Amino acid sequence: MGKYKVYVTRFIPKPGPEFLEKNDCDLTYWESDEAIPHEELVKNLGAEKYDALLCMLTDKINSEVLDAAGPQLQIVATMSVGYEHIDLDECKKRKITVSNTPGVSTDSVAELTVTMLLFVARRVKEGIRAVRNGQLREWRPTWLAGHQLSNSVVGIFGLGRIGYGVAKRILPFAPSKILYHDVVETSFAKDVQAIYCKELEDMLMQLDFLCICCNLTPQTRHRLCMATFSIMKNTAIIVNTGRGGVINHEELVVALENGVIGGAAVDVTEPEPLPKDHPLVHLNNCAVTPHMGSNTWDSRNQMSLLAAECIISVFNKEKPKGMVA
Repeated sequence: MGKYKVYVTRFIPKPGPEFLEKNDCDLTYWESDEAIPHEELVKNLGAEKYDALLCMLTDKINSEVLDAAGPQLQIVATMSVGYEHIDLDECKKRKITVSNTPGVSTDSVAELTVTMLLFVARRVKEGIRAVRNGQLREWRPTWLAGHQLSNSVVGIFGLGRIGYGVAKRILPFAPSKILYHDVVETSFAKDVQAIYCKELEDMLMQLDFLCICCNLTPQTRHRLCMATFSIMKNTAIIVNTGRGGVINHEELVVALENGVIGGAAVDVTEPEPLPKDHPLVHLNNCAVTPHMGSNTWDSRNQMSLLAAECIISVFNKEKPKGMVA
């Protein structure tokens, strides 16, 4: 028997569990690839005395869960960058450490951002549908004509690790300029030739492509709405791999249907998952993906291992790498 007991809310890649087992831990899983129902999580945590909870972004960790876990719980480690699903105040009150897995999915999310930008800009979704529906015709000069990155203006909302990674990948496409808006001007922006726009609206009026890479805060919630869509070019394309709540989805539908902007691609939505009958899913000029920014084996293996390392750090009375609170 191991010295520590860890509850894992999902089957996860092997590096994390293997590291925990090598460090004197017994693991109990919710034995599924699907999210554990909240009531099952509460019931299962109350059945044993667990020292750590390794959870996912889909698990709501509130006072009910923490009550069930008991006072011996030392850490809630989420295998995600986001931690809005965890009640930080309750954890602080109970002196439970909270950790996340920052940094390890930066490259994979940045890659997907550029992929989605090109996918919508070049009207790939419409092209695939045309092939499937047998709509191929003789070549026509304007059929499925899209937009290219070269000589375009690209705007990045949030030049953190992911935003910087996006800019670095876009630079070889030779845009005319890269703009960014953030809370403050950053010193590393010059490395990707990015120009600071203090006001978001100043950037929106100029750009052809917008990549949303910022966090969700009271200041950024629904920052992209009809008021801001209306000052953009009617050919502008928006890509959101940051947080779904940054965009007002109802107003995005109206903007796309009425040609206020040219297109959108969203990997994060509000709500999430987006219902299959939501209008955004069926628009030709919008691509919706299922929050798959970190869906690479490289990224997920690293996330699994980092979550496990954070747990062992707490057991060893050390500060975990991904400490949030």
